[in-house]
Amino acid sequence: MNFEGQIADNAPLAVRMRPRTLEEFVGQRHIIGRGKLLYRLIEADKLSSVVFYGPPGTGKTSLAKIIANRTNAVFYELNAVTSGKKEIIEVLEKAKNNLGVYNKKSILFIDEIHRFNKAQQDALLPSVEKGLVTLIGATTENPYFEINSPLLSRSTVFEFTHLTAEDIRAVVHTAINDRERGYGVMKIHCDDAAIDHLSDVANGDVRRALNALELGILTVDKDADGIITIDLETAQECIQQRAVQYDKNGDNHYDTISAFIKSIRGSDPDAALYWMAKMICAGEDPKFIARRMVISASEDIGNAEPMALTVAMAAADAVQFIGMPEARINLAQAVVFLACAPKSNASYLAIDAAIAAVKNSSNSAVPAHLQDTHYTGSEKLGRGLTYQYPHNYPGHHIPQQYLPDDLMGTHFYEPTDLGHEHKMKEYLKKIGIL
Repeated sequence: MNFEGQIADNAPLAVRMRPRTLEEFVGQRHIIGRGKLLYRLIEADKLSSVVFYGPPGTGKTSLAKIIANRTNAVFYELNAVTSGKKEIIEVLEKAKNNLGVYNKKSILFIDEIHRFNKAQQDALLPSVEKGLVTLIGATTENPYFEINSPLLSRSTVFEFTHLTAEDIRAVVHTAINDRERGYGVMKIHCDDAAIDHLSDVANGDVRRALNALELGILTVDKDADGIITIDLETAQECIQQRAVQYDKNGDNHYDTISAFIKSIRGSDPDAALYWMAKMICAGEDPKFIARRMVISASEDIGNAEPMALTVAMAAADAVQFIGMPEARINLAQAVVFLACAPKSNASYLAIDAAIAAVKNSSNSAVPAHLQDTHYTGSEKLGRGLTYQYPHNYPGHHIPQQYLPDDLMGTHFYEPTDLGHEHKMKEYLKKIGIL
């Protein structure tokens, strides 16, 4: 039973605007761009079992429908929420009959496949393994956790990512102007600010933007000329999120991140959380926020709290591993830790001072006792002969020269009395460095 692509005129806009061909498909260029592996497999009708993994509204089901309309195989569709082992077995019996009687392949698309339990997934395995059926599984959950390893090993995983604001903007424009599936037969004026807001706030989910657009069009009255106008206020109301005054490419972007970092530096967790929340609500790239926190951990906190860098890096990893919106929790934990940590910029000042010294004394020689001895002839050249190995002495320290002759007595690093750095300072005093 092939998917016929028949969509009722009263179907939701997001359903009507589903792409019908690869050419209409928006986004996911990294996997479905012209010339990419998945594109070539679909074009040649040679698709093997695959798993489409990614957030909602990114095109997983739409791509499966495109495959249904292009393939010569018989296409079946199940939803793991409403289907069970009985429905699976029925489809597999039909697939067996298709191959044996009509010499036709079968493709089985299972939406939300992660909802199937182990027994239901195991029921698919023999047919997938023998090539009786080609499986397309769609999931919003990490398949390496939610799909049985034997089934996963016989499938290729393609990861779908959030659509960009530009991708969503293109789909919204198409929906407004498309006379067959969208609202092109009506007089619609949608302000650029409204389209930008829908595209940004949708957070990569094109269905959310289209649902909000449709809600606006169906509820706003026509003016005297029969025109329906969707302005920013209407867009905010329909998508239920107020526009944040924040230009990701303008001054406000830099002012907000500046306020964020200065709030961390000033040890004000409430202010730091507020500025981070503003960036999150405005659709700022969370990886950008995480990178700035990693920098701040060393620039503003340093060795007063060495764990700051570890916490910031862990938050950055969480952003990559978990993604938004859940990663906001990891970012919040990290920003509170950084804001509440004791502060020191001693390491930051030290490296800049050391770089300045290198630029001003670039011919400073390495003292002979510190030079490399791991080659024949080093002794004849007097290399490393007087070096004293610190671990052979009490306290694992022995005073000796480490800086070049012209920089003896120079201190680049001036530790503070705050946090862990105070202990470091006391140690350096004890061994005579300070």
